[in-house]
Amino acid sequence: MPQSQTQTTNKNKIVITPIRAFSDNYIWAISSSDKNLSAKKSITLVDPGDAEVCINYLKKHDLILNNILITHHHPDHTGGIKRLKEFCEQNQWPVAVYGPKSERIPFCDVKLSEQDNLHNNVYLKELDLSFQVLDIPGHTSGHIAYVNEEILFCGDTLFSGGCGRLFEGTAKQMHMSLKKLASLPDSTLVYCTHEYTQANLAFALSIEPNNKELVDYNKKVAELRILGKATVPSSIALEKSINPFLRCDQVEINENAKSQSNSNLSTELETFTAVRRLKDNF
Repeated sequence: MPQSQTQTTNKNKIVITPIRAFSDNYIWAISSSDKNLSAKKSITLVDPGDAEVCINYLKKHDLILNNILITHHHPDHTGGIKRLKEFCEQNQWPVAVYGPKSERIPFCDVKLSEQDNLHNNVYLKELDLSFQVLDIPGHTSGHIAYVNEEILFCGDTLFSGGCGRLFEGTAKQMHMSLKKLASLPDSTLVYCTHEYTQANLAFALSIEPNNKELVDYNKKVAELRILGKATVPSSIALEKSINPFLRCDQVEINENAKSQSNSNLSTELETFTAVRRLKDNF
């Protein structure tokens, strides 16, 4: 099982810690690394599908929950909201739930869509943290992401080496959403919510076997998993070099997708659509 691993960003004095849930989910806990703040720190949770693991984490580290950020409506991302709200009320902690405007998110206080910004909340100010909201439909129709100059919380849209299934959106929507994410600065850290990397890379190698960076990254990921370590966050730069869903303009991917799907793929979107179908059946 993956061990807990923390990441401290350089610009913002924050620590991002994965809380493991279910078989392969990561719930992200954002807290301050500033030891000069009050002894009992406030934290923000991203996509808490399981309340109990979050409550255990809060108790163990003597933390206060003040914000919940939701990327989309699937139960493994929203299932803990009700119990967490109750827990906060019992402790007299103010808590705000943020989520996509066009999806039904339980107990959602602030409904968000593209170009909205999260910077006025007093508890995010304590973290010296702000986010811009991006609309990234495809996996679900109203999926959103939270991004700033250093970090991206992208739910189930972009995975390391892969992307989410098309449950509600279209291939065109997902393709455009991934292009939007790929246009972020290369140094942006990518916090997705599932440990799917090894399976994603197995498929990626089937469609682009001669990508040396992909081959090397696959070896690194295998070593991390043997040690029980998480493979995320990755980065936009890394994903652009190894993720087939961000590389559908590459000749090798196009040719292999043509061969494996028995299709004539003349556009990047057609290649993307074929690659997504191949992954669904891999």
